Amino acid sequence: MRLDLADLRLFLCIVDAGSITQGAQRAHLTLASASERLRSIEEDVGVRLLERRPRGVVTTDAGDALAHHARLLLQQQALMKDELNAFVSGRRGTLRLDANTAALTEFLPGKLAPWLARHPQWNVELRERTSVEIVRAVEAGLAEAGLISDAVDTGDLQVRPVAPEPLVLIVPTGHPLAGSQGLALRDVHREPFIGLFPESALQEHLSAQARHAGFELSFRVRMKDFRGVCEMVAHGVGLGIVPASVAQRQARDGAYLRVPLTDAWARRRLCVCVRDWNSLTAPVGDLLNHLLADTDAGAALTSS
Repeated sequence: MRLDLADLRLFLCIVDAGSITQGAQRAHLTLASASERLRSIEEDVGVRLLERRPRGVVTTDAGDALAHHARLLLQQQALMKDELNAFVSGRRGTLRLDANTAALTEFLPGKLAPWLARHPQWNVELRERTSVEIVRAVEAGLAEAGLISDAVDTGDLQVRPVAPEPLVLIVPTGHPLAGSQGLALRDVHREPFIGLFPESALQEHLSAQARHAGFELSFRVRMKDFRGVCEMVAHGVGLGIVPASVAQRQARDGAYLRVPLTDAWARRRLCVCVRDWNSLTAPVGDLLNHLLADTDAGAALTSS
């Protein structure tokens, strides 16, 4: 059977009109051409599809079956066209956004959820990267946008802050350093630490800062997430370095104390970086505008 969509469309025009003549007009064909194609359709199927009557045509049982399936096929074709056109026009698809650990775990869940709820046609693929890796990817055109710390060199990228996200040292209650007003990483590098798994972007960043300063941090244990780090510190296992928002959210009364880190790289802001705001695709631009909206801290930082 070699029926194509044009054959099915013509057949439905004839069936719906109840007349070969009117069906041909609806299909924008001459009567002779429509009649010839109809004969070819019936020959190809091998069974009579229409009964010719003085006042038009009616479908046979086989014709009813063909009409049913023809409608389904043409409906599927229309849905396929609409879905593909949605991708072409930027109304549907998957957005990819690179983010550092703090953005991925602390900032994005609350900000991204309402945007996704309002845009059911879009999916978002999040990828955890260090801020340095994200900058390189955006510069190379491998990522359209990223969420980074402003502690890294962003070169010619266009950057807008969305939230302050400093890193702090968390110290068990009773530790000799618990009363400190501020410490640099070098001041505590001989202390035992609780770290994140090596594949964590933040952990890579902290280890790189330590190596840059000429030492390695010593980890008693590495945890999967910030909650685990805070739990270990609360039990006096070691020190930890986490975003300030995490330290505040996970804190229990008297469990640990927060000590500001005085290193410049720790006094950071969470920022969006792109190559060119005016060249963003419509959905990515809409998402970034949402992330930047209603961010009082970000607005204040932009003007500072």
